[in-house]
Amino acid sequence: MSLVPIYQDTSLAVTNYYDLINLFQFPFMQRAIIGAVLMGIMGGLLGSFVTLRQLSFFSHAVGHAALVGIVLGILLNTNPRWMLLAFTMIFGVIVLYFIDKTDLASDSILSIVLSGSLAIGIILTSFIQGYHGNLMGVLFGDILAIDNTDLVLTLFILFSSGIFLLSTLPQQILLTLNSDVAKVQGIPVRLYRYGFVVLLSLSVAVAIKAVGILLVNAFLVIPASTAKLITHHFSRFLLGAVIIGCLSSITGIIVSGLFNLPSGPSIVLVQFLGFITVFAGVKSGVQKIFALFHRN
Repeated sequence: MSLVPIYQDTSLAVTNYYDLINLFQFPFMQRAIIGAVLMGIMGGLLGSFVTLRQLSFFSHAVGHAALVGIVLGILLNTNPRWMLLAFTMIFGVIVLYFIDKTDLASDSILSIVLSGSLAIGIILTSFIQGYHGNLMGVLFGDILAIDNTDLVLTLFILFSSGIFLLSTLPQQILLTLNSDVAKVQGIPVRLYRYGFVVLLSLSVAVAIKAVGILLVNAFLVIPASTAKLITHHFSRFLLGAVIIGCLSSITGIIVSGLFNLPSGPSIVLVQFLGFITVFAGVKSGVQKIFALFHRN
């Protein structure tokens, strides 16, 4: 969660710039930085489409449902990582199927499945005997604890997402703007929608270890929303979301190291402060333009 439980020796505490530089020599910190860059790119890439397609509540529901996958992995004596990946992918597909096959509003469906899956996850935790694991780590994440397998999985999902989205970018943009027009143009809308949901669900699963169940949605939404405030040009918006995701992740880790704060919340806090700063700057700029217009 933070650097405090990792460093029991006070001589290793981060108290100045040089201690921070030395900290980056440790393998766990190097893995955390690499993971932050990969997850920042992945969050910015997928988060751009999540924001434009108004799927933020969808990723939020998948993130909370992930608790069921983790608990099932423990109860079935299997690796929770693989159970989490399988469960979130299946869960995302089923939820999208419900949305397509019912007349209820999508937010209603998502509220129902989010509440139900969270209730199931909490009830299932009562059946776990003995070691319960680090609940705080599940809820808020710990990017300092990611291992090489996590990095490989993140890289694989990022690579798959990049190929899927960028190789069909014109079709993806049209689908984002108007799915009916995309269908008329012969674009396989259903295939693209379900493919995106699978990748989104898997990205949520791998990001949970870094930022936790409660904050994983912010990892996708905030960088893209911040970039959207800066530009409405799609390619710049996409690039901006990726850059903001990377920089905020790295900055969050540094803040965590300097002040002995939990790593996951530190990353999201940096993203939030960045959003507030950009919002204030954009609002100030708009007010200056209006003042200049009225003056003339």
